[in-house]
Amino acid sequence: MKSFDIAEELKVNYKFLIGSILPRPIAVVSTRNLDGSFNLAPFSFFTAVSATPMIIGFSPLIRTSTGKKKDTVINIEREKEFVVNFVTESNMTLVNEASAELAYGEDEFKFTGLGALDSEIVKAPRLQESPIHFECKLRDILSYGDHVGSGRFITGEVLKVHVDEKIIEDGRINTSLFAPVGRGAGNDWIKSTDIVQFERKMKAQIQK
Repeated sequence: MKSFDIAEELKVNYKFLIGSILPRPIAVVSTRNLDGSFNLAPFSFFTAVSATPMIIGFSPLIRTSTGKKKDTVINIEREKEFVVNFVTESNMTLVNEASAELAYGEDEFKFTGLGALDSEIVKAPRLQESPIHFECKLRDILSYGDHVGSGRFITGEVLKVHVDEKIIEDGRINTSLFAPVGRGAGNDWIKSTDIVQFERKMKAQIQK
């Protein structure tokens, strides 16, 4: 086994992260810009944090090209709210287009042709092509630096969940019907097409 010291060079550390922590779910975060237009951006540093209260979190890095905070962060700091949408086999091509670095205020919904739906609680829109939406209010932003490659961990409390009834089976989200897609290393995207099941060994299981 080969061992590596942690490097100061961004590319080295980043390659270890994205090559090891996979498949990574993708949060497609929609926010409102200052002028009332909308922003849509995918983030693959994304996880669940808490069930009660229902908290999710994602980590945008400082933009490599400019050394500045991403538009999503700027909008969440101001608006204190956002929507998390999800990537599926049917929307992944257009979601990837939303990762383009557009000028602030240029609407990714219009740029990609993806549809925007009004949310019920927050002002940011939901992604029409996503089968699940989490309307969130900001809980915390933890900053780990302001240099290129450093990240922020943004947590949001989920206020409202929307799920397409087509992917619900026996009261639960069916993974095969959902067809989620995650990120791998480099340009790899990973489909959830080969599913296995194991009985969990905990005495009390939330999902039962």
